[in-house]
Amino acid sequence: MTETMTYPLRLPRSIKKAVEQQSREDGTSINQFVATAVAEKLSALRTAEFFAGRRERADFKAFDKLMKRRGGKPPRAGDEMPGPQSKRAPQRSRTRDT
Repeated sequence: MTETMTYPLRLPRSIKKAVEQQSREDGTSINQFVATAVAEKLSALRTAEFFAGRRERADFKAFDKLMKRRGGKPPRAGDEMPGPQSKRAPQRSRTRDT
């Protein structure tokens, strides 16, 4: 099990009341709710940092060259470029009329 620490947390009354209500609805403790919320926020921040780093290393000229090459297979249904660039006809509904 992960070692835990105690951290006194001051919340505005309105937020504490909302946390109490939500944790009650979720069937969790306030502590578990807050710990999960903090973990989700950290995950979102780290994900954003990861993609920002990937964007900095991106070679957009090479990407554009790759996308403009000729040949290969046409895109799968649903993977077409949006707008006037798409050369495929709109997909018909797959439901049957009865």
